[in-house]
This record gives sequence, C-alpha cells and structure tokens, in this order.
Amino acid sequence: MSKTSSIHPCDLCASRKLSMLSDLTEEQACNISDNKNMISHRKGQVLYYEESKPQGVFCVNEGVIKIFKTASNGKEQIMHLSKKGDLLGYSALLGEENYTNSAMVIEDAKICFIPKETFLKALVSNGPFFRRLTKALSHEIGVMEEKLVDASQKSIRERLAYLLLQLANSYGLDGAGPQQIDVVLSREEIASLIGTATESVIRLLSEFKKDKLIELKGKKIVVLNKEGLVKLSDFYA
Repeated sequence: MSKTSSIHPCDLCASRKLSMLSDLTEEQACNISDNKNMISHRKGQVLYYEESKPQGVFCVNEGVIKIFKTASNGKEQIMHLSKKGDLLGYSALLGEENYTNSAMVIEDAKICFIPKETFLKALVSNGPFFRRLTKALSHEIGVMEEKLVDASQKSIRERLAYLLLQLANSYGLDGAGPQQIDVVLSREEIASLIGTATESVIRLLSEFKKDKLIELKGKKIVVLNKEGLVKLSDFYA
C-alpha cells in the first residue's frame, strides 16, 4: 500500500542535489514543493504502465526502480534501473506521448510526483534546467545506441561483467576492498538487464565466483576483483 505525504520541502531534500532539479531557483523549488506529493511505495508497486498517459514526472527520493518493457509473450525486458535523484517519465511527458515503458519499485521507495503543469512551468522559465534536461535526453539516446551495439557484438559474459561494474558503481557500499552491491536483483532481473536466459546468468555467476571475481552472499553480490571484471568486460581490449 502507498502512503502519501505532501510535506517534504525541495530545498531541504538531500536527493535534490543529485537530480536535474538542482538547477531550480529557490522560488521554483518552493512552487514545486507546494504542488508535489511524496509517496512511499512498497516493493512490487507500479508507478506507471506502458501505454498510459503521463500526468507528471516522478523524482526518486529513496529506493530503486526498474524501467522495463513487456513483450507480446509477456516477458520483461529491463531497460535500466533508477535510483535516488533520478527523474522518471519526463521524455513521454515532453513528447506528449504515452509511456513507452513501465516503472516498478524493486526496493521500498519514497518518490515525489510533480504534476505536469508545475513541471513545465519550471522548465520553460529556467534556462539551465531546460539545457540539462535536453542533455539528459540526448544521453539516453546514446545509451540506447550503445546497448544495441553491445547486444549484437558483446558476448553474454562480457555484458554480465559490465553490468556488475555498473551496479557496483551505482549501488556499491563505500569502503576499501570488496564492494557489496547494495541492491537485490533476482537472477531473472539480471538476465533481463543483459538480454539473456536466466540459466546463463546462474551459470556465469557461478563461474565468476569460481574465478574469485565475485562472492555471493545470499541474494546479494560482492565484487572482489573489479580489475578482473573491467578486463573481462572490455570488448575492444
């Protein structure tokens, strides 16, 4: 069950400095604070569905969200994971289109919903914010192109090694030595992220463990040898 709380000023939000909303003026931040809602979501809840119409944007305050598409056979393809500070749903909103993907909470989250008119008002009145959003859209296109190349030219082993490095960089616990990835993903979700079968992920994780690249602690993964994963993931080396 979701729980709504509208009292969470943007100027006091720790995640704001990590997001594109950091470019807002004090007046704009106050306007968003007055019109947004912060909602606590439990794991498994859906923020929006593919083909539904956007009514605003979502800013992640806490938690992890998976962005995915569903094939005609019902199988999920995870596009990417979103974390604290990320802004969701703005590309569909700006394009005046329905969502091309769905968003689901995979770790309990607190998410601010900013209504369409409030978001657009801030966008058109703030040049740096507009430029940052445009840059983010261009970056998304570049990332998708890179994924298409990886899917056709990189082996599953290389794609998995690269994914583990990305997860360690985004969700790894700080500290010297082994780095635990502080987000729980099922083997099915990992397989979906790199576009392969679950059985292949299970086998490769076992091989990575045997080669002392990683350690498995229950459902969590600990990166033991980052340099080894870098070497393994570098297709062009």
